[in-house]
Parts: sequence; structure tokens; C-alpha cells
Amino acid sequence: MNTASTPLTVAATPSASKALLARLSYTLIWWLALPIVLLRLVWRARKQPSYLHHVRERLGFCQLPASAPLIWIHAVSVGETRAAQSLVQALLQAYPDHQILLTHTTPTGRETGRQLMGGQVMQCYLPWDIPPFVNAFLAHWKPRLGILMETEMWPNLVHACQRERIPLMLANARLSEKSARGYLKFSALTQPAFAKLAAIAAQTEADANRLANCGAKNITTLGNLKFDTAPPATREALSHPLRQLIGARPVVLLASTRDGEEEMLVEAWLAQADRPANALLVVVPRHPQRFANVEKMLIGKNLRVQKRSTLNPNTPCEMETQCVLGDSMGEMFQYYALADVAIIGGSWQPLGGQNLIEACAVGTPCIIGPHTFNFAAVSEQAVTTGAALRATQPFAACQQACVLLKDEAERLRIAHQAMQFAQQHRGATERTLHVIQSLLQQH
Repeated sequence: MNTASTPLTVAATPSASKALLARLSYTLIWWLALPIVLLRLVWRARKQPSYLHHVRERLGFCQLPASAPLIWIHAVSVGETRAAQSLVQALLQAYPDHQILLTHTTPTGRETGRQLMGGQVMQCYLPWDIPPFVNAFLAHWKPRLGILMETEMWPNLVHACQRERIPLMLANARLSEKSARGYLKFSALTQPAFAKLAAIAAQTEADANRLANCGAKNITTLGNLKFDTAPPATREALSHPLRQLIGARPVVLLASTRDGEEEMLVEAWLAQADRPANALLVVVPRHPQRFANVEKMLIGKNLRVQKRSTLNPNTPCEMETQCVLGDSMGEMFQYYALADVAIIGGSWQPLGGQNLIEACAVGTPCIIGPHTFNFAAVSEQAVTTGAALRATQPFAACQQACVLLKDEAERLRIAHQAMQFAQQHRGATERTLHVIQSLLQQH
């Protein structure tokens, strides 16, 4: 793994007065928008009541005590929390005398952290990026080190950490071309924030170069932490509980689908004249607040649907069932292990794609769509090495899935390539831990 990045271009440094004016303007916008932000919480709570839980934490107030030296990791939502899992475990082993604080922005991220890490860490929401809220957060927790996962950049938080001499790093950092262009439009605000980070661990050289162009310094290229989140058991052991409930049927998984994708993929699946008559479609939406709407859509397509939450030994999946709605949290490895073929969501509309690493880790052949700019490097590498397939539109993806269901030898070949691909890219956690250890020693 290459551990250095030499960017071709670097953003021009704004003057101190221009940077200060930009941050003050940004803060004023936050204050003006705060009533709207609070109303948005109420609005989102209509479908997901947990948005109204722990609201005081979003204002910087938390009642949990900090009784030991503390390392703080911020993981916005589900994807970032999963990426942080291997790093949290490494930190718990390396620093047993420290507490780990895991902060989030979304309730689903917080719930994912609770399921993955249980009582090993403390959890709360990261406050909104307004100086009094950020200052209260830092004064309460007094972290020795802060770690932002993937693409987070909060100018007031970064400034406050620098003022309090709290080293702040960006881990598993990725930055798409689209996001980089957005940051460059506000370079007077974002460039100083990037420059104040103590370290940045980029996923790829391309990410490192884009980050440097936005003003970041102290960048190393360490790989993707998500490769280090190994399945908790063998594929057979993971799939056994669900397989017992559905029986010996071929399974096609629509994984981590986003709004609008389920309908186009289901229609494409139903349009396949040669799909196996006993094949089961399993649909797992990315966001739990959409479960009810997706179920309604599936029923509207005249599909016989059962929900994962209703399946148990007393009420297993009926043979007449054509589709299972994956309305559970924390079972993605189990869904992938169950599937004969997985079609990865987020990539059939211009949304940037979703992580395919979990599918590769358990050896499930997967098909991705054309829009994978958020995971460009890993997606391209997987396709190039034969660890995944790419389709240009949903009908072609479902067509490929039907072909793979009938061709066991090809499925096994792709499964082998996928597992090798996942294994070859592990090690980012250990490399990131070395950077963290260096920062803690320096400060």
C-alpha cells in the first residue's frame, strides 16, 4: 500500500481576514437556519420518531460522564459507523485504559453503532456546528483525539479543536470529484478547515489528490477500513438461520436500495421471462423509515410479500411467497450470505452507489449499476478483477442475475474472486492505528 500522496495542484490559501469573514458568515447562516433545522427534526420524526430523542445532545449537552482519557470518533450514519467498527476494536485493544466515544448525526447510525459495538463504547449525537454547542461538547468530553470518518468537514468544530489543542484527523477519507468541486466553491471557508486537520488517512491516491487540492495537508494513503470488517462467521453459519426459514430456494438480493430504485428493479425482475419459478426476491432498503412505503409498492406489484420481522420457526417463509422485505437492522452480512446473487443499490440512480465490500467478503456475486462515484475506486477494481459485475440499467442487471442463477460454475468463480479481492485489500486499520498512535504521542 502506498503511504504517501503528492498532489498535482493545491488550492490557493485565503487571507486570514477572508477566512475569518467566511467562518463568521457560515456561523450566522447556521443561527438563522437553526429554527428550520429543528422543524426538520420534527418533520422527520413523523416517520422515524427517534429523531426527537436526545435532542439536547445536538445542542452540545450530554449527561454521560467522561471518567477516563477519551478518544472520540464521529461516524455520521450507517456506512461510516460500519467503517469505524474495525478501528474501534483496534483502539479498544491498543488503549484499554481509554474510553471510546462514538458520535453520530442520524438515529440509524446510532442504532447501528449500538448493535455493532454494544456497551464497548459511549454514544451521543455530535452537536450542530455552532460555536456554543461545539464548545460545550468539547468542554464536557475533553477528548485526547478526535477522528472524523470519511467525508465530514465542520469548520467551527475544526477551529475549536485547534484552539483547544485537540488533534483532529480525517480517517478512511474519500472525496468524489463532485464533492471536491463543491468544497472549492467555498474555499475561503473550507480550505482553512482542511489545513487545520492534524492528519488525513485517504482511501486512495485519487482521494488524496482531491483533498490536497481543497487545502488539506499531512495526507497519507492507507486504504479502505471497510475491507477490515470481516464477516463474524463463515458464509454457511451466517446464512443458516435465514435459510432454515425460507427453504432451499435460489435468492436474489436487492441490497441497500434507495428511494425509487426498488420499483425499477422489481419491474425489471418481473420482466425476466426465464427467471426461476421458485426464486425468491429479497429487498433490503437502505433506510428503515422507508420500509412501509416499499412494502406497499411490492404489494402493489401483485407480489406475495412477507416481512423479515415476521419470519420465525413458527411462521417460516411460505413457498408461495415471492418476495421478502428485509425490515431488520444489523443483518446485512446474513442477507449477503443467504443470497446467490446480490444487486447493489444506490447505483441505479445518480446517487453514488453503496458499499459492495460486505458482499465480496462473504463471496456473494454482486452486480452494480452505472452510478458508483462515491465508491469509484473500489467498484472499478472489483469489476476489473472479476469480483463483481456491472450493468448499465436494471433490466440488464436482472438478466445477469438470472444467468448466474443457472450457471453454478460462474457463480463459484465470481465468489472466489470476490473473497480474494476482499482479503487482498485488508490492513487499513493497522496503518490508521499507527497514525493515531503518532498523534497521541505528539500531543
